[in-house]
Amino acid sequence: MRLSGLGVSPGVGIGRALVVSRGARDLRFRVPDHRIDGEIARLGAARDRSRDQLRQIKDRIDRAAGPDHAYMFDAQLLMLDDPMLVDRAVAIIRDQRVNAESALRQALDELSRLFEQADDPYLRERKGDVGDVVGRLTMNLRAGAPQEDLFRDVEGPLVLVADELAPSVVAQLDWQRIAAFVTDAGSWTYHTAILARSIHVPAVAGVRNASRVIPAGALLAVDGNTGEVLVEPPAPVLREVEARLHQHRADERSLAALAMLPAVTEDGTAIRLEANIELADEATRAREGGAEGVGLFRSEFLLARGGAAGLDEDAQYEAYRRLLDEMRGGRVTVRTFDVSEAQLGLGPAGSGDSSRAPLGLRGLRLSLSFEEVFQAQLRALLRAAVHGPLRIMFPFVTGVRELREAKAAVAEAAHALETRGLAVPPVPVGIMIEVPSAALTVDLLAEEADFFSIGTNDLIQYTLAVDRTDDRVSRLYEPLHPAILRVLRLIVRGARRRGVPVSVCGEMAADPALLPLLIGLGLREFSMAPAAIPVAKQVVRRLRVTDAARLASRVLRAATAADVERTLTEFQPAAPGRQPMKG
Repeated sequence: MRLSGLGVSPGVGIGRALVVSRGARDLRFRVPDHRIDGEIARLGAARDRSRDQLRQIKDRIDRAAGPDHAYMFDAQLLMLDDPMLVDRAVAIIRDQRVNAESALRQALDELSRLFEQADDPYLRERKGDVGDVVGRLTMNLRAGAPQEDLFRDVEGPLVLVADELAPSVVAQLDWQRIAAFVTDAGSWTYHTAILARSIHVPAVAGVRNASRVIPAGALLAVDGNTGEVLVEPPAPVLREVEARLHQHRADERSLAALAMLPAVTEDGTAIRLEANIELADEATRAREGGAEGVGLFRSEFLLARGGAAGLDEDAQYEAYRRLLDEMRGGRVTVRTFDVSEAQLGLGPAGSGDSSRAPLGLRGLRLSLSFEEVFQAQLRALLRAAVHGPLRIMFPFVTGVRELREAKAAVAEAAHALETRGLAVPPVPVGIMIEVPSAALTVDLLAEEADFFSIGTNDLIQYTLAVDRTDDRVSRLYEPLHPAILRVLRLIVRGARRRGVPVSVCGEMAADPALLPLLIGLGLREFSMAPAAIPVAKQVVRRLRVTDAARLASRVLRAATAADVERTLTEFQPAAPGRQPMKG
């Protein structure tokens, strides 16, 4: 079977499918022979816990409302012992060598089809009861070891297949065992796609029904360049994919020689290339790959791995200190938490959405709303700043008032540390420019900010009114739209007039075909996934700034994104590593 999607992280990966769906609540994977009896024992223990819980619920309902209202739980108790449910799941575990959750889900699907075919309306309604029982069994299966422990000894390498893969799930995995990602949803600028490029894992997004049609444990070959996903490829095809994998690794090794060379254009202009990273562990690889510093540290990933413990001031301080140590004097820019209320565990009851609300309480707005959390992070950052050149960057700033409030919060955190007797060095404070209101008031913000960093992903989506994760409109996400290029020119000119340094940390910076255009617009600092830095150096060292300026002048006269694309192609028809920028 051949599936197609959008290649969002280059490279080729081969491995066995680990299927994740329903926001990581449903894990399906193939288990080794020695684990089969253990999976059956897990299922048996979950059945025992479920039986005890249902009996307690029945007794409580019986006492509170009478036996007429408790009868439904008798039916659920009987379902636990129905050979078509748990016993069938046991048979699936033995026959297909899959984990208990996967077998239970398959048994439910089989039962559901039987109920749907029944003529009796009462029997058709029992489908919901079976689903309730399976939900309880699954909950009790998860009550044991952490989910990452469930497949610790599963045969690898693994290809993670998901309906919608949250970065918080990815952050918990052993990346050394992950060969590739495949997701039903997503686009080039999807947060998981950005993370995949950062940790150098091939990924294909937008495959739509991959998590439903790919069997757990199936052998997959994933091409993050073309967007192809092959399921159980025949031996000749697999050999061809393996050859591409070896070629990709050889290409990477040839680029590695550029790591320690300076990023200087042919006509002598220095370009600063820094790394976007999620975890302090990545800093060493970024530095060894040629990054001059960290242009964007996404601090919210401390929460992804540590949960609520990631909010602790001391835990954050240790992470920031280690990051600075790993960079060995290289500048580090830390973005304060850019998350939703649900991700912080601070949202109202029932707010289980783990995504960042596009137009809601997120970024700096959220931090200013939860003073205790914000102060703990700022104190940790200021404490860490004594160990190296650290900058604080606020996300999703919409105007001067928010920035002034944030700077006042920094001053408050510094005062709190000084009262403890701790030294607080001066720390530059800057903002991400991600929304039109910030771009249009860049001259006013320049009076308050020490530096700017353009987050092109959000800037594009908010300027063009396009949700880049919505398949229905993601094709309208156009980085080369003339409006975007004019907004970039506006920001660069406004920052330059007031002497405020400005960089690009969004995905446009990582596209080697767009780098000459961005340099031609006057930008000299870029931050990108570590894997993109060698190719960016290659582009920079072959470029003349005078040619780039002429290119920008031509492009700014273009009327459509297609016109811009043609102009870029004429300028650089064979840009190395070119990847599509559309969602």
